[in-house]
Amino acid sequence: MDAMPDSSDTEMAAATGPCASIPAEHMASIRQVLDRVGDKWSTLIIAVLESGPLRYTDLQRRIPGISQRMLTHTLRQLVEDGLITRTAYAEVPPRVEYALTPLGRGLHEIATQLIGWAVDHHGEIHAHRSRAGAVTASRRS
Repeated sequence: MDAMPDSSDTEMAAATGPCASIPAEHMASIRQVLDRVGDKWSTLIIAVLESGPLRYTDLQRRIPGISQRMLTHTLRQLVEDGLITRTAYAEVPPRVEYALTPLGRGLHEIATQLIGWAVDHHGEIHAHRSRAGAVTASRRS
């Protein structure tokens, strides 16, 4: 018996909406890009780098809660995607700086708007989550 095809095996173009203009063969790539740039750490790194090149430790100080492992991983991915540059200087001690590329600068305004929206609506979202949690807890009782 044949297994049901996975949705990624049978990509179809959307008939309407924002996905309709994206060719079906590009959807997987588009989802990967959105996953990367919509990731909380990527968004924060892009926003922080707006002021100019920063060293690794400066990035870590400006992004509370990010682990060394996650910062290293996210920086590597952002460099891979061409959103930031990594410049190593042959100095003692060695110095490495990260900066936005033109592609990353194009994303900066969107990232800061998204962060601003989250800050502006934090209280409202928190209240909704609290109410939803109370409803879920009462259903379990």
